[in-house]
Amino acid sequence: MPQSSAPRKTLGRPPRISREEVVETARRIVDTEGVGRLTMRRLATEIGSTPMALYHHVRNKEELLVLLLDDYATRTLHRPELPAQPRERIVAAAATIHEALAACPWIVEVLTADDLMATSALWFVEQIVDGFVECGLSPERAVHGYRAIWYYTAGEIVVRATAARRRTDDDRPTYRERVFVDLDPSELPRLAQVADQWSPLTAEDTYLDGLRALVDGLLTPR
Repeated sequence: MPQSSAPRKTLGRPPRISREEVVETARRIVDTEGVGRLTMRRLATEIGSTPMALYHHVRNKEELLVLLLDDYATRTLHRPELPAQPRERIVAAAATIHEALAACPWIVEVLTADDLMATSALWFVEQIVDGFVECGLSPERAVHGYRAIWYYTAGEIVVRATAARRRTDDDRPTYRERVFVDLDPSELPRLAQVADQWSPLTAEDTYLDGLRALVDGLLTPR
């Protein structure tokens, strides 16, 4: 019987992967499934490679998360024309950070869970710290001022994102809503007065109002 003349398939090296492909695939995983589902093994499977091949591009998951942070900051954190007045410059820089992070809450989860940061976002931190110094704070207190703004910004995003997920996953009344229905006006008169408005009031976007109040407080002489 004549043998087939078709060439035999030979096993060769796995296809080359680039750092860009690694970052893009990792971003797709966290965008759709969350940071907790991102592992080197899962990433290698998605790319069609092996975990060992990934280590030529990233040393570990921490470095991978740093790459994701820088990638996101580079794509979304565009340096705006900031006001000349330092107090307004602080507000504008913080508001820009908030706007970018609010669109991608998993970034906040990474930033608050680990000692990681996107180096490409440090320009905004510089503007906030410099603004505080120009307003009369010492460099040390300016750093404390930035930290207070970061805590406020990150907390606002985490709470809002968690509430949004809760509403998406379950449309039943929350425990808080059930409790507020039966508040005792004699014990909690102010809360009872606004009980039926509590949910819509707390859902309002008051980030900028709170930010301005926080900056004003930080700059009040002690």
